[in-house]
Amino acid sequence: MARVTSQIWVGALIRRAQAGGAFPAVLKKGSPEAGAIYVVVNDLAGNFTLHGPALQASYDDIPQDRQFETIMDPGPEKPLRERLEKELDFDPDLWIVEIEDREARSFVGTG
Repeated sequence: MARVTSQIWVGALIRRAQAGGAFPAVLKKGSPEAGAIYVVVNDLAGNFTLHGPALQASYDDIPQDRQFETIMDPGPEKPLRERLEKELDFDPDLWIVEIEDREARSFVGTG
């Protein structure tokens, strides 16, 4: 089965977050076909969490959908933004989606 493109997957994430009452925004558009996706969760109380692609070695079978892991636990914004800058230096084709949600939901499965 073919994997859904990054652009379509991000569009679905945006709709899922909006339907859940959160406020998502695409901060950086990456490669439409296969760009890595990073999700920033802003709980509107000064805490930011970063979720990104799970390492393939972290699961046994090949997943049918994208897998995420928490890269940075809730904390201040500055270290998270610095981490994203490093990721962008390494991969300029990545996507960054920020979700503002008082419940700190990412709307992605994390392992």
